[in-house]
Amino acid sequence: MGLQALFFYIFAFVAIASAFMVVASRNPVHSVLFLILTFFNAAGLFLLAGAEFLAMILLVVYVGAVAVLFLFVVMMLDIDLGRIRSGVLEYAPIGALVGVILLAELIVVLGGSFVSPQVAQNVGVPIPDFAVRSNTAALGDLLYTDYVYFFQIAGMVLLVAMIGAIVLTLQHNRSVKRQDIATQVARNPQTAVETRTVKPGQGI
Repeated sequence: MGLQALFFYIFAFVAIASAFMVVASRNPVHSVLFLILTFFNAAGLFLLAGAEFLAMILLVVYVGAVAVLFLFVVMMLDIDLGRIRSGVLEYAPIGALVGVILLAELIVVLGGSFVSPQVAQNVGVPIPDFAVRSNTAALGDLLYTDYVYFFQIAGMVLLVAMIGAIVLTLQHNRSVKRQDIATQVARNPQTAVETRTVKPGQGI
């Protein structure tokens, strides 16, 4: 067993174990920490595969921004763990159905690679030589030329999902006094100035 294969098995085992702990952990903070560990090991797998750009993006974007944001949100929110655990059984059939579908897809992919190994070699865009074109440049050429419209559609889908999440979760507290720009702009001297008569020796 070579050194690269050894590191592959180490990264893969830790990534699978930490991904399982993300779901199995009872504490949401621990789940986010296990998620960060999963991202680190996935970045290691990307490095072993020669995709250093994807590895750095995974660390900078997901670990440095998304996962840390999740961690702060989970720590600041008052999460009722009992309420979360009580609704697990309600979604168990749907989760089991999704798991069966994913298992069937894995069986089809792995079975097809064993039945006809030449299918895996017929890639649409082969990896260029590193001496001619770097991995990052080749990925950018492919992403922003052949799949530029799909890239823009994915960005729009994420934007719509983000706006929808904000709209659904935004709740205004009526007890908090908020600023009304239209009311402030529409004020006139009659409503903005109040004249009061102050008697000598008395305050307002």
